Amino acid sequence: MIASDKSQLYHFLSIAESWISQYRVDIAEPEFRDDPEPGTRAASANEPGFESMDAVACAIRSCTGCDLHSGRKQAVPGVGSESPTVLVVGEAPGAEEDEQGEPFVGNEGLLLDKMLASIGLSRGTNCYIANTVRCRPPQDRDPLPGETAACARFLASQIGLLRPLAILAVGRVAAQTLLGTNEALGRLRGQFFDYRGIPLLATYHPSELLRDESLKRPAWEDLKALKAKIESIHSGPGNA
Repeated sequence: MIASDKSQLYHFLSIAESWISQYRVDIAEPEFRDDPEPGTRAASANEPGFESMDAVACAIRSCTGCDLHSGRKQAVPGVGSESPTVLVVGEAPGAEEDEQGEPFVGNEGLLLDKMLASIGLSRGTNCYIANTVRCRPPQDRDPLPGETAACARFLASQIGLLRPLAILAVGRVAAQTLLGTNEALGRLRGQFFDYRGIPLLATYHPSELLRDESLKRPAWEDLKALKAKIESIHSGPGNA
């Protein structure tokens, strides 16, 4: 290999290493000042520069960090209680979300609301609902890694500000993004993971349940497990 080729290869590898390192930090390990005890609302920090949920929402609506902003009608910051028992994290806005600026509307939203209500949760009282990506991808494709990375600081900040007792990741993309893994959803669901001191449970996305009714029973088992976890947290740290 001649010297010029070596120089070009070194430059390429340096860029790739820098991007991969940034992606891993932003997605798999969002920064917090403190690691709270599992199942508590112990202090944790939002991303520097975002001192409130309103500030995060304003930043999301004005964000041009990836190409998705050029095709959006509305960005979708999230909706719900700012002192939630559960943070629900989905994938990305669809057509109706893009129109209304709110996550999980239409038939998928109605089903999600019914799922949450079955265990005493509601977006209006004790849940906050958000997505890993805040602008609609073209043709509702999966978000690209760079798009997810561009939105990672928003989700990290919201988690730090909201300090939920538990996180429910609905769908493969949300679960893989939060856990920093490529494992299939079928291998991730049915168990709790520790996400920076917060118990995280993955389950099927409402759109999957609408397509395949055989998934409703395992999804119901997941919801019952989430309810039991919340009850154990409320009963005392020693039982969480």
